[in-house]
Amino acid sequence: MLSYQHAYHAGNLADLQKHALLAWMLDYLAAKPKPLTYLETHAGRGLYDLSGPESEKTGEARAGITRALAEDWLPADHPLRQALDVIRGRFGPNAYPGSPLIAREFIRFEDNVHLAELHPAEHEALRQVAGFAHLHKQDGFAMAQAVCPPTPRRGMMLIDPSYEVKSEYDAIPRQIGLIARKWNVGVIALWYPLLTDLRHVPMIMALRTAHPEALVSEVRFPPARPGHGMVGSGMFVINPPYGLQDEARRIEALYKRL
Repeated sequence: MLSYQHAYHAGNLADLQKHALLAWMLDYLAAKPKPLTYLETHAGRGLYDLSGPESEKTGEARAGITRALAEDWLPADHPLRQALDVIRGRFGPNAYPGSPLIAREFIRFEDNVHLAELHPAEHEALRQVAGFAHLHKQDGFAMAQAVCPPTPRRGMMLIDPSYEVKSEYDAIPRQIGLIARKWNVGVIALWYPLLTDLRHVPMIMALRTAHPEALVSEVRFPPARPGHGMVGSGMFVINPPYGLQDEARRIEALYKRL
């Protein structure tokens, strides 16, 4: 079983970019009076405690969401800010939502949600907070292939792997290609790290070639600690909603201050 635990990194600068764009997309989709499906291939535990020992050990949240809120990176009417305010009202001021709980704030009764998480402990933690969803204790790409095209067909998928296994970089373009062919109307969003060893570059080049109309948004930031290989964060979005590019550019401009 893989060992990655997002509790050490929740609320960091990568999460901030990913979740700001995710919340914006969900808010846009939910604004229309049509049902939708939301899927995640690597859901995690759904809720994190930024006062916990894991978060305190790395300090990544202080450089991410804590700084962003202090410096008003997110206006009061931003979908992520609004979702965070509701979740902290429910779970306390140090709570930070993973993407499943962010999605929960935009999902309506008529919508359908599928969340996959293979890690036993993370899956059990997710089960405690995600009663609104169909939970799948299986490989996320296997879930996606089985569910797509979903009902309702309108909606989006977030693909957010841990990238612990280097072969994921090679496998992801093929997996996304299969999903996109089955679900050609779906918004398919992939998060990926920007790494000093450039391991991510062939993956993104392959995705750009296969999906030239996709939105690509990347931000750069200082490494979390000396020698740390991640120096940025990217989102690759097939069928991006109208206006997403403007929000992505706004977020990118914020990171240029760092």
